[in-house]
Amino acid sequence: MSQKNRLDNGGRVNRQSEISFTFNGKQCRGYQGDTIASALLANGVDVVGRSFKYSRPRGILGAGAEEPNAILQVGSSESTTIPNIRRLRPNCITT
Repeated sequence: MSQKNRLDNGGRVNRQSEISFTFNGKQCRGYQGDTIASALLANGVDVVGRSFKYSRPRGILGAGAEEPNAILQVGSSESTTIPNIRRLRPNCITT
């Protein structure tokens, strides 16, 4: 996988286990052990939301559960969707 914003080695990701996901209709790829923030940044996503009042772009500020802009909807179908997730536990995502 070639991603311009990702280091070729190091870190705590398992580069042998690739995971695909969709963000705002765009197909993205990451590795097992990636945070959502690191996977999105590696895929070139730098705007993750907009402010309610002025629609100003909101980017990634933190890499963990403290991220104020990381409210996600997780699931592969309407019946398995979990809306408004603040953080992901390892058993929340299945491939």
